[in-house]
Amino acid sequence: MPIPSPDSMPPNRPIRGRHVPAICFAIGLLASCCVATAAADPTDASVDGTVAQSAAPPLPQYAELHQALTRYRELAGNPAWQQKLPPPPGDKLTPGQPYAGIALLVQRLLLLGDLPAGTLPPSRYEGAVVDGLKAFQERHGLALDGVIGKGTFEQLNVAPEARVRQLELALERLRLTPLPDAPRAIVVNVPEFRLRAYEIRDGRLEVKAAMNVIVGNARKTRTPLFDAEMQFVEFSPYWNVPPSIARGETLPKLRREPGYFDQQGFEFVGSDGRPVSGFSEAHLDAVQRGQMRIRQRPGARNALGDIKFVFPNPDNIYLHHTPTPQLFKKDRRDFSHGCIRVEEPLELAKFVLADEPEWSEERIVQAMTKGRSATLRLREPFPVIIAYFTAVVRDGRVHFFPDIYGHDKILEDALRQRSAAISTSHAGNNGAESNN
Repeated sequence: MPIPSPDSMPPNRPIRGRHVPAICFAIGLLASCCVATAAADPTDASVDGTVAQSAAPPLPQYAELHQALTRYRELAGNPAWQQKLPPPPGDKLTPGQPYAGIALLVQRLLLLGDLPAGTLPPSRYEGAVVDGLKAFQERHGLALDGVIGKGTFEQLNVAPEARVRQLELALERLRLTPLPDAPRAIVVNVPEFRLRAYEIRDGRLEVKAAMNVIVGNARKTRTPLFDAEMQFVEFSPYWNVPPSIARGETLPKLRREPGYFDQQGFEFVGSDGRPVSGFSEAHLDAVQRGQMRIRQRPGARNALGDIKFVFPNPDNIYLHHTPTPQLFKKDRRDFSHGCIRVEEPLELAKFVLADEPEWSEERIVQAMTKGRSATLRLREPFPVIIAYFTAVVRDGRVHFFPDIYGHDKILEDALRQRSAAISTSHAGNNGAESNN
């Protein structure tokens, strides 16, 4: 899902409170949706046919993505991508510099809609071309600096055929991803590093809050994809260090630097749930054996910041504040152990507590900064969806994001296998009919 455009959205029932493995979620429970998948398999040219259209969800985002798909299919094989752009001088091209590939750059930006029609190549990389390049960067999740460095250069050389495939996979996910039927919802799009909070009234979708997020590290601790229900808010939370992090990171550091224990506001907790005073190697050994645990007290250094949003799920994933906001300035933000850090916790809290009139902004701030942990159960739980889309449409413009977890490849392979199985089945049926 996400549905970035605040347009109408029909209700549909999601599968709540359940962890969905990446492959299964990405395919939208492919095995149980084989009819829809067979009808609209983007590996098949029939994706544009009437049968495929009948499987299309009546979502504005779907229609917008399909329009973008049509445009990029028209660009496939265009001479502007028959050769690569010349490398920038000195590994990066900054405004004001001469550039041997300026004509080809302008041609591509024109075709992609990032430059106004009629823009002529200048003698140097400057003026309207820099503005067009920034528009391109914004659509591809890059820093808006107008500089053609390594990342921007790589994206400029991605052929339209590759974008066609991205769009096809995004359409497939929209067809098969469960949609919320609640009046409110939170959607995190992992590759976009973005969270949106929606209010749904009379079939209309309105974005009430949007912010950058930090997600799980692509190499080690990927954020899983699932849907669940937001049920609790914890102010000034404790952070119970997960056993895997304790054994792999915290304990080794504490053995090297015992002072780190007090510096970070840690405490030991016994099997009875009570804090244990003091620091000792024996306590560290008990944590190693699973007989004790480490937790971090509320405060400025707390890894969860000053608020935690809880939607119970098998992986213990939640949304939370962070004491390291500087990481939100990064273009790529997969730094967490799996949980999702939010850039604007107060705005998110105001959205989550919108149906709790006694919780004014002032009261929320007081609870967040009090330094004493307190948990609030929501009167009306609502869905949280952790989704994965490398192509979305915002404000009429298509945006592309890197496939940081490789889920596009997984989905594509699964669809190819499904398509091959269906073709084999059809061939077998036709053969049986001819023998009869």
